[in-house]
Amino acid sequence: MAIEGKMKAAPAPAKPRVSPGEFVRQVRAEVAKVSWPTRRETITTTIMVLIMTGLLSVFFLGVDQILGRIVKFLLSLAG
Repeated sequence: MAIEGKMKAAPAPAKPRVSPGEFVRQVRAEVAKVSWPTRRETITTTIMVLIMTGLLSVFFLGVDQILGRIVKFLLSLAG
């Protein structure tokens, strides 16, 4: 069964191929535009990620312990 009124999108126009040398030049030009973080920013961000990971692991440990005790209590009522 064909659906009336639907049109297929036209394929994107083919991009011209470039030589490997030109590709490397384009990549270097794009990398030069990147705003790279400083060493201090990288260290600060890494420390923040480690702290948040530790806090979340303690939080989820607590939630797991509480839910585990609730399940044990409910199972003890049934048995």
